[in-house]
Amino acid sequence: MAASSIRFGPGCTKEVGMDVKNLGAKKVIVVTDETVRKLDAMKQTIEGLEREGVQYEIYSKVRVEPKDYSIREAIDFAKPHNPEAFLAVGGGSVIDTAKLMNLYTSFPEADFLDFVNAPLGKGKPITSKLKPLIAIPTTAGTGSETTGTAIFDLVEKKAKTGIAHRNLKPTLGICDPINTRTMPSAVHASSGLDVLCHALESWTAIPYYERTPRPTNPINRPAYQGANPISDIFSLQALRSTVKYLPRAVKDPDDWEAQSNMLLAATLAGVGFGNAGVHLCHGMSYPISSQNPGYQHHGYDVTFPIIPHGVSVAVTAPAVFKFTGHSNPERHLQAAEAFGIDISNVKAASAGEVLSEALAEFLTKLGDQPRGLKHLGFKNEHIEGLVEGTIPQARVLMLAPSLDTNGGEEEREQLRTLFENAMEY
Repeated sequence: MAASSIRFGPGCTKEVGMDVKNLGAKKVIVVTDETVRKLDAMKQTIEGLEREGVQYEIYSKVRVEPKDYSIREAIDFAKPHNPEAFLAVGGGSVIDTAKLMNLYTSFPEADFLDFVNAPLGKGKPITSKLKPLIAIPTTAGTGSETTGTAIFDLVEKKAKTGIAHRNLKPTLGICDPINTRTMPSAVHASSGLDVLCHALESWTAIPYYERTPRPTNPINRPAYQGANPISDIFSLQALRSTVKYLPRAVKDPDDWEAQSNMLLAATLAGVGFGNAGVHLCHGMSYPISSQNPGYQHHGYDVTFPIIPHGVSVAVTAPAVFKFTGHSNPERHLQAAEAFGIDISNVKAASAGEVLSEALAEFLTKLGDQPRGLKHLGFKNEHIEGLVEGTIPQARVLMLAPSLDTNGGEEEREQLRTLFENAMEY
């Protein structure tokens, strides 16, 4: 089990200057985006650094839903500065970009594809420790402050991919609920749906003892290991909290209890999926967001088409869990129970269907959610492209129950059917 150290509580951002100093770092790069740069979380961070006399440079050109070129620009900025530590203030896109700035300044000679997950990249292990990275999340969703995963679009391949290794994970995650109060309602919803799927996918992933192949050396053991007894505790609690608090947090931005509990749920789910992994909703979401036919999600302040990560993940969830239900009916029923379903008389054979219906109802009641791929502008002729964009996501698909993962026609047919069933719920 691996997870970052976490500090949680209102106001703990103020301590960050001391944290940097305690790490022995005298100059840092603060990574953020243009929106967060103007917010109080950033103000608190800079004041904290200045109080302790820490030198800093700010990089605020992070792209929301990063592309490989936006990551490379950030790396090019970082290399000449050679900071002693990195500090990320923002959502998952910011924290992931900071992780990769840290990685490629620590391995300046490496080719960009060296560490990128196979088969799109070479999937090399990260063989040494990186510089300290402190992550201050301003959204309650990705759990990136606890994980060794960073995700981006590989533009020429039309696929989202990433880099995953334990050495990428932040040294410290500072989870201050005050920092998520600035999230617009739409961001609350989509980042909360990411938490929901992190929890559900890690809870239903294949068990760790069924994952193959056995690594030839422990350095090659993947961070995503399959469902395991420790991740289960975190994932199930995150699921229950999300079902309880996300609708409240979306409806009322001043519901402080719901906001705080969603940030905590995001972090708990991060510990869960960071060690167990995710599967089909995430694997299918990567081509959905990178092959966007032109959809711009309501409530996102950007000038380009965007399917937010949480939306792209949740849109297939009703179809996915109907498909995986028979792999472990008991787990799917326990998940349905978290949505308030009475499972006392439900037959095991109906587990997937019951969870699927519970999810569809939850998403519909949450509001402003596209009810299937059709509502994002996808048509039947897009399905082949989506299938081909999902196949390379081997790192997460290998954890999918019920899926034939040999990369052959059987797997393509299963994915085709899943995308067809996800067109509308």
